[in-house]
Amino acid sequence: MAQEKSGLTDQILAGDHRSEQNIARNQFRHPQETLAFFGIQPDMTVVELWPGGGWYTEVLAPYLSDDGQLIAAHFDPDGGSDYYKKSRLGFDQKMAENPIYKNVKTIDFNPGESDLSAFNQKADAVLTFRSLHNWMRADKLEAVLEDVFNMLKPGGVFGVVEHRADAKAEIDPQAKKGYVNQGYAIQLIEAAGFKLVDISEVNANPKDSADHPNGVWTILPTLRVPKGADKASYEAIGESDRFTLKFIKPE
Repeated sequence: MAQEKSGLTDQILAGDHRSEQNIARNQFRHPQETLAFFGIQPDMTVVELWPGGGWYTEVLAPYLSDDGQLIAAHFDPDGGSDYYKKSRLGFDQKMAENPIYKNVKTIDFNPGESDLSAFNQKADAVLTFRSLHNWMRADKLEAVLEDVFNMLKPGGVFGVVEHRADAKAEIDPQAKKGYVNQGYAIQLIEAAGFKLVDISEVNANPKDSADHPNGVWTILPTLRVPKGADKASYEAIGESDRFTLKFIKPE
């Protein structure tokens, strides 16, 4: 059966505001099908957690611009490392340089530290793309889930995409290689009060063994290949195998 697609247009996905490199990643990240699975509509208030360089922001911002609201919950530039500061600066510059982002609201998100009370029960959906492992490694996932739960309206959607560990491998609670056990993730998120309502394989990649010398960063897009290794063989894998989970905040 064909994957359902959102109202997200090809014009947005191939827009002039996007680099050729980012457009090329559509084939791995399936934004139309992913956002349709999460039920994202153009009149929603959507929070994107830790958007990094803004790959998904490029897609969500124009989609929500007219009738909805995109809130980018980015790194707190005063609450972390130099990497956080540099990433946030780059994101802020990106938002300022193109009017397509004029309606994006950017806020600081330092899990468990930032005061997000102004956003309590304001979001129709909160989305995270490949960040669970970061919060697990920093022992901040519990704080993140509490913040997400508070931001969501009752019945609101928490959409999660993450690098998927081999189900047979030993569970690493810190996800040091960037891969997360799917069942373990579901367990942790449901323990925070969310209800799992659906699972999609839209972002699955059977070519990815999830067992690489430098973790998930060995393959695209980082391609941190060991010295002397066959780079082309890692490029051929594509991006990581990913689970895609849809939770709701119970009414």
